[in-house]
Amino acid sequence: MAPQLGPFFKQVDDLSGSFVDRLRKAVAIPSISAQDENRKDVFKMAQFLASELESLGAEVHQRPLGKQPGKEHLDLPPVVIARYGNDKNKRTILVYGHYDVQPALKEDGWATEPFELSVDNNGRMYGRGSTDDKGPVLGWLNVIEAHKKAGVELPVNLLCCFEGMEEYGSEGLEEFIQAESKKFFKDTDAVCISDNYWLGTEKPCLTYGLRGCNYYSVSVSGPAQDLHSGVFGGSAHEPMTDLVNVLSKLVDAHGKILIPGIMDLVEPLTEEEKSLYGDISYTMENLHESLGSKTGIHPTKERTLMARWRYPSLSIHGIEGAYSAPGAKTVIPAKVIGKFSIRTVPNMESKDVNKLVFDHIKTEFAKLNSKNTLDVWLQHDGKWWVASPKHWNFTAASKAVQQVFGVQPDMTREGGSIPVTLNFEQATGKNVLLLPMGSSTDAAHSVNEKLDKRNYIEGVKLLGAYLHYVAEEPINT
Repeated sequence: MAPQLGPFFKQVDDLSGSFVDRLRKAVAIPSISAQDENRKDVFKMAQFLASELESLGAEVHQRPLGKQPGKEHLDLPPVVIARYGNDKNKRTILVYGHYDVQPALKEDGWATEPFELSVDNNGRMYGRGSTDDKGPVLGWLNVIEAHKKAGVELPVNLLCCFEGMEEYGSEGLEEFIQAESKKFFKDTDAVCISDNYWLGTEKPCLTYGLRGCNYYSVSVSGPAQDLHSGVFGGSAHEPMTDLVNVLSKLVDAHGKILIPGIMDLVEPLTEEEKSLYGDISYTMENLHESLGSKTGIHPTKERTLMARWRYPSLSIHGIEGAYSAPGAKTVIPAKVIGKFSIRTVPNMESKDVNKLVFDHIKTEFAKLNSKNTLDVWLQHDGKWWVASPKHWNFTAASKAVQQVFGVQPDMTREGGSIPVTLNFEQATGKNVLLLPMGSSTDAAHSVNEKLDKRNYIEGVKLLGAYLHYVAEEPINT
């Protein structure tokens, strides 16, 4: 163990009550970025963070991002950036998090008030933003405070980048990161993000890959207006029938993508990568618990995790323009829009995926010999990301996990997308590590979101230990 960690760990334990109080104050601010009426609260949360960082001795700036596109009456929340330490002989670590949260109302099904931190007898701390992402963000502040009060020098220069629009598309952040890569972030040696979760509840993980996402819309239109099925049924080409036919040709019941050529774009599985899955702490029972049913497709954990992480998937999300209210309505919609997405993986490039998707849909529609009109387009895309788990940034984090939790971390990829990960990698040219604090049962974005006190306090120790190990990890590993 690095000699300074003992006093630091003890100080974290001694300050655990005040760290929970800090989280309680943060949760009490309803910093909901998606709701106009809460924009003032998002700004209030930015000021709270800035004040806390300043009180700890950091150099802090609140950088404005201008007006919100499409809502020019609203200012975008500032990016709170901070520097703690400026020693040219130390490595500089850039950490990212977000201080905005998802909407939450008690009547949505919460057992407690969502913006009042409630701690039960098992140490579960309930509150909106507790795990996503206020707990992890405050973890870095707690690390600084515990070092100061323990009289232990922070072993690295710490740069912080905390945004307030992550839950609403991170408006303006990509351009900000690019601009600051040669300014405030120019000394960065490695990047660490704590905005994801353990695979289970007992064993920490380090995440080295994320899938991308291409989101599509496909529309079919025909009649000039909605029609009565009793009058026109059987005598006109129906857009809904055509659309359902087309959607059925995208993916089968076992998750196999039916678009020719898609799998040819995927990076082949190597024996080295395959070997990583066997030791991961995950069972089919974990999957069934998460699903709330035994409706998994694959028979083994290895095939399940590969399907979630390293292979593409296609999901159909909904149909716009169709009748979806309760009851019966005998209408033939004049125009319907289907929505689906493809989670992309190495080495799928968006332009190649788009061409295959568009060609396939147009070919399948042509087979219907329908007189209706079809259109298909890409709504948005985000690229996949994968890093080397052998990089010194990861090996340092692995040592920190072993020090704090006494186990080797699982090396994981994730099926979801965190676009800022790729933004930082491309802008800084440095390795990016995902180092989660929360567990798989934290219910981020859902009702009764929580962060276990154990994960929070031991997570502070983990973040601090990571900084000590990353400060001295040999670069050639």
